[in-house]
Amino acid sequence: KKYLNGDPSSKMTENRIQLLNEIGFEWEYVHRQTWERSYDELVNYVKEVGHARVPQIFPPNPPLGKWVKFQRLSYKKYLNGDSSSKMTEDRIQF
Repeated sequence: KKYLNGDPSSKMTENRIQLLNEIGFEWEYVHRQTWERSYDELVNYVKEVGHARVPQIFPPNPPLGKWVKFQRLSYKKYLNGDSSSKMTEDRIQF
């Protein structure tokens, strides 16, 4: 991200990018994996408590509360046509 933003403190170089691309490095994989893992945690939460209203501050799983909040905000941005939204049709249908 630093490299893409032109930050001189970035350790990433064109050569490193090329080397990673040559071996089929998946640049977005971590984000997808994280989203799907959080989704699975939400499914388990719903099974346990019967709803998806996870509190923003949820001591048993703080990242889940934050993730649910982010999904709601992303969905609102998506509905308003905000291009900064990370929400996609696939995620909505998932």
